[in-house]
Amino acid sequence: MMTRFTVLLLAALTATAAVASDRNFVFFLVDDLGCKDLGFEGSSFHETPNIDALADAGMRFDQGYAACQVCSPSRASILLGKATPRHGITDWIGAASGMKWNRDDRVLPAEYVHNLPHEDVTLAEAFRDGGYTTFFAGKWHLGAEGSWPEDHGFDINKGGWNVGSPGGGYFAPWKNPRLESGPDGESLTIRLANETASFIDEHQDKPFLAYLSFYTVHGPIQTREALCNKYRDKAKQMGLLGNQSRFELQRRLPVRQVQDNPIYAGMVETLDTAVGIVMEKLKQTGLDKNTVVIFTSDNGGVSSGDSFSTSLLPFRGGKGMQWEGGIREPFIIHVPGTTKPGSISQTPVIGMDFYPTMLELAGLPLKPEQHVDGVSLVPVLKGGAIADRDLFWHYPHYGNQGGEPSSIIRSKNWKLIFYHEDGRTELYDIEKDPAEETEIASLHPDVEAELRSRLDAWLDETGAKLPKPDPRFDARKFEERLTRVRETLMPKLERQHADYLDKSKKPSPDWWGSAAD
Repeated sequence: MMTRFTVLLLAALTATAAVASDRNFVFFLVDDLGCKDLGFEGSSFHETPNIDALADAGMRFDQGYAACQVCSPSRASILLGKATPRHGITDWIGAASGMKWNRDDRVLPAEYVHNLPHEDVTLAEAFRDGGYTTFFAGKWHLGAEGSWPEDHGFDINKGGWNVGSPGGGYFAPWKNPRLESGPDGESLTIRLANETASFIDEHQDKPFLAYLSFYTVHGPIQTREALCNKYRDKAKQMGLLGNQSRFELQRRLPVRQVQDNPIYAGMVETLDTAVGIVMEKLKQTGLDKNTVVIFTSDNGGVSSGDSFSTSLLPFRGGKGMQWEGGIREPFIIHVPGTTKPGSISQTPVIGMDFYPTMLELAGLPLKPEQHVDGVSLVPVLKGGAIADRDLFWHYPHYGNQGGEPSSIIRSKNWKLIFYHEDGRTELYDIEKDPAEETEIASLHPDVEAELRSRLDAWLDETGAKLPKPDPRFDARKFEERLTRVRETLMPKLERQHADYLDKSKKPSPDWWGSAAD
């Protein structure tokens, strides 16, 4: 029989569990933003004062990584705290796999999971169960109806559904069953920021998690005409209107080597404005003093494939690729009263680390059986350190941007890439050679063997699915495809991207849809 004291004690414990901390959380997740696309990361062409200010206020991690070089796997790993082979979403949802893949390649991409697993406890569910109101806005791309944000712990969903790119583009009228279209010309990026700011305004009295997952800067690249012209003028001022080559062929596709795309720069500025809207709302409400703010991207910038938008130099490659440009990300955590303003950490960190870090900052119980591949970064945020560890990636697919089926291990300064097509490896010293220009496996056979052994053990332990040989492979057709890339695509891209800066050429209307200045 329960006594009155017992009832009161249980009530007190429940209340404590419901509000373990008075900290709120705002999580900015950008789609396809490269690690060199921001001012604080070294871009002199893109203008990002609001994001730069966030970096100056908190701690930035110069060796921050996404869990995968494409979107859906990385997004799942953030929400689950698990590496991609463990939850099974190893490619962007909707990509062809197995015999459905038919692009004259050596292997068949592995099969993969197409919906965020319901048996896992998401970050949102952990926060909701801890007494937080949970809000999602923007891109989901983690499953079909029945596996949308509201099915995985988010109380409110503004715009998250099946797709990974904005139906109808970035300016209203758009097509989204979870976000009513605004008046013609309304910016989707700004709308999502305003929805988030409104949520914050309406939920000041109870701890919240606001997860703003932008569709931008994913293709299609679209901006307002005024912004496009602003960056055309800036390119001229910077002397970027010459006939210099913008592209270099890296294995399978051209990769952009110059940041001078005025359309993409306009998108980046709009992203920055959107971040500023949310940050200003936190300041207006006084919640900036107790709100943890996190900013990152889901994969490398689009330097190849898609819209060939940006350059990530000195890093090699970009989205979809196995080199640093494909997996290094902007990675900012600001904890008022804890992080030293302007601090920079060289600790290698990865997307799975957000889950346990946020739980600890919220005062909620850790779930080590769930966030098995992440570690809490709270010691680092307080000026300390975490133990050295190996980081792993597994992408048994072909990226639309030229990436190859591969698995990766990073151990201290060493990075080993294993290629599933033919079993070859590449070894780099990331500390001495962050651009991955010099492959040194033959110079360090013992290191190569040790890392390969650890990588194989990890693939086995996580149950990783592997590609299989494609019986249809025709080497002649593959070489013909590369010839077309060199002789047709490269010159076409050079002309097209030079034209972006030519004010006498009117851009296609669908670059900014119905937007009015």
